[in-house]
Amino acid sequence: MKNPYLKSYLIMILLFVMQIGYAQNVLSESPNGAKIQSYLNQKKSDYNLLDNDIQDLYVTNEFFSKSTEITHVYVNQRFQGIKIHNAISSVAIKGGGVFYYANNFIGDIQNKVNTTTPSINPETAIARAVSHFELGGLEGLELLSSNGKDFVFSNGGVSKNNIPVSLVFTQTREGDILLSWDLNIHTLNGKDWWSARVDALTGEVIDQSNWILTCNFGDRNHANHSSHKEENTRLNLFKSNSYMFNDGSQYNVYALPVGAPNDGGRSLVSEPADSNASPFGWHDTNGVDGAEFNITRGNNVWVMEDIDGNDDIGYSVSGGASLNFDFPLNENQPPIGYQDASLTNLFYINNMMHDIWYQYGFDEASGNFQENNYGMGGAGSDFVFADGQDGSGLNNALFGTPPDGNNPGMTMFLWSPVGPPGNPLTINTGILAGDYPGFEASFGTPLPTTPITTNLALVDDSNATPDIHDACDPITNASEINGKIAVIRRGDCEFGFKILAAENAGAVAVIMVNNVGGDPIIMAPGAVGGSVTIPSIMINSFDGAGIINRLNAGETISATLISAGPYQRDGDLDNLIVAHEYTHGISNRLTGGAANTSCLGTATQMGEGWSDWFSLMITMKTGDLPEDPRGMATYAVGQPTNGNGIREAAYTTDFAVNNYTFSYTNTTGGQQHSNGFVWSTMLWDLTWAYIEKYGFDEDVFYGTGGNNKVMQVVMDGLKLQPCNPGFVTGRDAILAADNALTGGEDQCMIWEVFANRGLGLGASEGGLFVDSDQVEDFTTPPDTDPSLANCTSLSVDEFSQNDYTIYPNPTNSNIFIKTNRNFGEVIMTLVDINGRKVYSQKANLVDEVQLNISQLQSGLYILNIKGEGINTNDKIIKN
Repeated sequence: MKNPYLKSYLIMILLFVMQIGYAQNVLSESPNGAKIQSYLNQKKSDYNLLDNDIQDLYVTNEFFSKSTEITHVYVNQRFQGIKIHNAISSVAIKGGGVFYYANNFIGDIQNKVNTTTPSINPETAIARAVSHFELGGLEGLELLSSNGKDFVFSNGGVSKNNIPVSLVFTQTREGDILLSWDLNIHTLNGKDWWSARVDALTGEVIDQSNWILTCNFGDRNHANHSSHKEENTRLNLFKSNSYMFNDGSQYNVYALPVGAPNDGGRSLVSEPADSNASPFGWHDTNGVDGAEFNITRGNNVWVMEDIDGNDDIGYSVSGGASLNFDFPLNENQPPIGYQDASLTNLFYINNMMHDIWYQYGFDEASGNFQENNYGMGGAGSDFVFADGQDGSGLNNALFGTPPDGNNPGMTMFLWSPVGPPGNPLTINTGILAGDYPGFEASFGTPLPTTPITTNLALVDDSNATPDIHDACDPITNASEINGKIAVIRRGDCEFGFKILAAENAGAVAVIMVNNVGGDPIIMAPGAVGGSVTIPSIMINSFDGAGIINRLNAGETISATLISAGPYQRDGDLDNLIVAHEYTHGISNRLTGGAANTSCLGTATQMGEGWSDWFSLMITMKTGDLPEDPRGMATYAVGQPTNGNGIREAAYTTDFAVNNYTFSYTNTTGGQQHSNGFVWSTMLWDLTWAYIEKYGFDEDVFYGTGGNNKVMQVVMDGLKLQPCNPGFVTGRDAILAADNALTGGEDQCMIWEVFANRGLGLGASEGGLFVDSDQVEDFTTPPDTDPSLANCTSLSVDEFSQNDYTIYPNPTNSNIFIKTNRNFGEVIMTLVDINGRKVYSQKANLVDEVQLNISQLQSGLYILNIKGEGINTNDKIIKN
């Protein structure tokens, strides 16, 4: 039996201190403080900063990154000792000086600040936030500790953990800087973790974000997916792994690079923990050889079920003393029937995400998720709580990321069945005899494989509502329902409430009759559905009306219920969804430093894009091609892997399939998944440019291919960008990361890829909180730009650029090459971004030559003109 208070108690203990382990020192106390202050003094005018704007700074986080040999310092602006929320700049120290600076400081703060004296106290601020978020009444709120402008209060009966409150300044969208109280509340149901700024004068909530990101994907096309088969092979996926220990662990899972059941079969993997990232295995927490847990729990994650959706401590799979997590999986049943296999897969992919991205720099010092950091820096006690088969939602997934030292939470849901309803209901007697389609509820006991046969009984309740058969009021004919299959009509109250009432009246099962046309739906539990223990289905309104009419006429009807499918899809088996959610934790911990996880809140932030891209990277296979479409969560929505999945288009370099560019972000209304889709599209193009140049390496841990290189440069870009980045800031951080990693060898390639999707030299990300002022541009820096000194120039021979002109560029169809001298016979070749020749023509290049490229796909091409007196490359953009 679950203890309804244990999980909340554990989280309360684990989350007690916010920002533990991080220096909050004035800049002068940092080892790199003098360098940073000197740099800002010299460069302040470049960023429209005044002396007063940079005289009160402090360091929130500082760590060393091995890949780039950079010390990352995250500096927060203050005014009269009060920090300005999210005014955090990223400073990279390398070679004894400032290597890269990404500004997020506010200029002229003295004339924008309203006051330094609050009118309301922190207790009142908490009360106003509780009212704003409709969290109920505060109970027993107590001050537990205080330190200057920082306070910690008890949970007040509204939060899973204690409530920290700090006095800060908050910049509004209008540019004013208001004194406010900064606090966070993790709601008791675990579904929201509000980070809020409450005006310290008026008590109004003036800024808010949710540390729990909700990837609610909604209804999609549930077409059948391609079949798959089970493979009981044994795999060891790592080329370069030597173990410090042998714990004998094995897991039957959809082993990477398999993305989901529609992408391949399961495999039995042995001792997959990486010795660098998890040196004592996945089940250790004390740093001594030997597992502390033989369940799906360890240093990086604790996986449990949450079928009733109450966020308590649930069942975790046991592998026994031998750590053998080899469980059967038959998807032709409700997901609860293969729960052990499902939770094992969820445990596996969480640990793999931890171990893989550890190699690229998401380590202890930078704020990763570990209970024990083994003395490697950062703050520990923050493994991931991962709930599988959560019953509180559908077609969804969540990830909540607090600052380092506090446990993040992953919530994985089931997805709607794929295909038409099965026939779980058989009427055995009377004129209605026959089979009927229906969907099982997402809660209660699943329909059994052995039939339930008994008579039907129509529920009656009081006359307080228009429909006496909807069970929204007290049931009045309990004696007639006892031992029967209750028939209820859908109404205004929750499904869980109605079905629980029927169960309490003695019903052995429930048939819910839809009250609207069309197919039945999957019933959700509501507030009390977790207490239901009987099975239930919904049938359509037409079939149900016939049954209700015959029962009202006094007919005795015998019926049979049996499990018939189609069955819900389990998001725990879709590695891309799990990896997507985990990446929200990575991008939030790395952007602006791990001491603050509220830095991805701009109108065009790219969090969803990194999440898609990270999941695509770990599921790449030898033989994949850049044009191959890759969809997100295709298994969950019943599509093949090359379907669009849950995005506007599949990820591919083929503009005929995915022609989205930066300007699309102006049309999304700030929708984060759509904006992220564009960013991930750019990163996917960049991936294939790297692979074209450096090849592909299937060793995702220690490989040296283009895929490994791009994983590294994107990871380091996350560390370099400041709080509140946009597309341009993110692009510049990746360019800076390449400079740090290679001295700038790939600058030209990176510029060309981003410019091809409209994020060129003249692009603008617009205002931080404006979702329609982005400007796209397809140009790259000129060859004379010093930043391109170490990469391949577009011109391979020296000649005068004034000798010819190419126009119009960009173009929809024709381009013209106009010359002022005779170059004689030349060969003109067009090559696409992946290096493939798509057009070739001989011509006598004198005066003017026309090329018709109307048949080419939209995108960026390189036009090579080669002859006796000329050999050059120029960028051509086909709209």
